[in-house]
Amino acid sequence: MSQYLDRAFSPARLGSLQLRNRIIKAATFEGRTPGGIPGDNLYDFHRQFCEGGVAMTTLAYCATEADGRVSHDMMYMGDHIRPELSRMINDLHKTGAKVSGQMAHCGYFSKNQQLQRGHYPKGPSMQFNSLGLTVGRPLSKAMTENDIDHMVQTYRDAALFMKEVGFDAIEIHFGHGYGLSQFISPKTNRRTDQYGGSLSNRMRLPLRCLDAVKSAVGDDLAVIGKMGLTDAVKGGLQLEEAVDVAGMLDQAGIDGLITSGGTSSYNVMHMFRGTSIAGGMAEMQSSRMMKTLFKIAGPKMFREYPYQELYFLEGCKRVRDRVRNAQMIYIGGCHTMESLETVMREGIDFVQLGRALIKDPAYVNHAVASGKQYVNGCTHCNRCVTMIEAPGGPRCPLNSDSVAEEVTL
Repeated sequence: MSQYLDRAFSPARLGSLQLRNRIIKAATFEGRTPGGIPGDNLYDFHRQFCEGGVAMTTLAYCATEADGRVSHDMMYMGDHIRPELSRMINDLHKTGAKVSGQMAHCGYFSKNQQLQRGHYPKGPSMQFNSLGLTVGRPLSKAMTENDIDHMVQTYRDAALFMKEVGFDAIEIHFGHGYGLSQFISPKTNRRTDQYGGSLSNRMRLPLRCLDAVKSAVGDDLAVIGKMGLTDAVKGGLQLEEAVDVAGMLDQAGIDGLITSGGTSSYNVMHMFRGTSIAGGMAEMQSSRMMKTLFKIAGPKMFREYPYQELYFLEGCKRVRDRVRNAQMIYIGGCHTMESLETVMREGIDFVQLGRALIKDPAYVNHAVASGKQYVNGCTHCNRCVTMIEAPGGPRCPLNSDSVAEEVTL
């Protein structure tokens, strides 16, 4: 095994957190929390990655409050799930892996029909909510400064709760068109007060939330952030400003940065690459009307970007060269051993994997055993992505039922 693969599979420290290697399961919404309650299905999903050798797995979309969920089948942090979440994290720790929680708020991008603080979701500015159109809530309202203060408090409260139930790290979601990303992006933030206009103003809320989380957990948890290199839409965040965003987060003391791109609201395929999800999304719709809508509009909604390895590497390197203290976590098409070597050779500290681990939950164990000869087998068909709300949650359709059962036992 080469020195760079040795580096990838050797112990490393992320902030104050010691990890057994440099491979992290990325946050990929599991679709395994019906009614927002974590149970055996969610545990089994993450256990396979932990037993397969990852250093840390990430529970996706841990909303900071009930209204921070995209849908009511997502978890939000609070005492109503304390026993289940504590037990799950404790059991996952027995595998030797660490557990991170992706802390997020949806802002206006919501189809949640169980809102508690009003009839409409809220974001930085009033705008059309395409996702809400499916449930009769096509509009969002602009947050008041009281709403903004409330959001900051939810980040603090969620961080305290996540520390108490045993998470080892918190991944704050600053990207993909969710709540904090909506404030960062000039396309969705049209405010004229202290939270809009210049980048420093647009970063005011994200930095307040980061400070609230760090104040709540101190040095006990690693605090990392997933940020966008670009919104990949006209008028949205572009790479030059994204590098400045990274610099501000670094200066504010974040432990690590994950450099992703695209948005769930405008251009989701920019982050996935490979086969468009349009066809699969149409198949997954329960109503004839929605099936027809996706068949007609899907090809325009979900552009097809040819897959290539390491498609976010150049942007990640730009951020790497800007930050002074934050560690770098690469995501975006690192499926081959050659790509993993390249990332390690560039001095990037960690790699997050999503689809590659869904294809082979024991990726780390298999790669350690086979070295450069390891072949993952993911074809980037993105069918796992389309199963986000399918019964049982996302899985790899290339794996036979027998193989899928074997890796989850």
